[in-house]
Amino acid sequence: MTIANKISVFRILIIPFFIATILYYDVNHEYLRYIALGLFILAMVSDGLDGYIARKKQVITKAGAIIDPLADKLLIIAAFIYLYIRANVFGIELPLWIVVIVISRDFIILLGSFVIYIVKGNLEIKPTILGKITTNIQMFTIVVILLKLNFISFMWILTVITTVISGFNYIQRGFKVLYANDD
Repeated sequence: MTIANKISVFRILIIPFFIATILYYDVNHEYLRYIALGLFILAMVSDGLDGYIARKKQVITKAGAIIDPLADKLLIIAAFIYLYIRANVFGIELPLWIVVIVISRDFIILLGSFVIYIVKGNLEIKPTILGKITTNIQMFTIVVILLKLNFISFMWILTVITTVISGFNYIQRGFKVLYANDD
């Protein structure tokens, strides 16, 4: 296993600890919010680090091409679900429809990837720049929630817009791959 892949696996292993800090957080245990924030930022940094190492060492593996985006999706989905569940404790009203949009996009991407793999026999995962921007905006939104910053409504709107647009972009790309050479 490459160093980059180990970092991606590490990011997956952080998720239960991040969830636990969210679940046990309350106003009497404010330090847990900061631990959650630290774990989430560590995961964000490790996301950039594993990609940088893989490119620098020119060791991009098929496993890494699956593990890295899977780690991102699992982290983001877990964060949105558990922050929604505990929104009242964090002093926010995270609308359920935002959580559903974020999860639906990732579910559609994963399901589409699976279908392409079954039909085509292989899958080449190449994230788009819009997909990367969306992931970063979603992650930044989670940081804004954990920091309890005042511009969270703006971040929700930005998250929804980029999530929907990139979701449609991935669907369009998926259909092109799925029906390529089917004349």
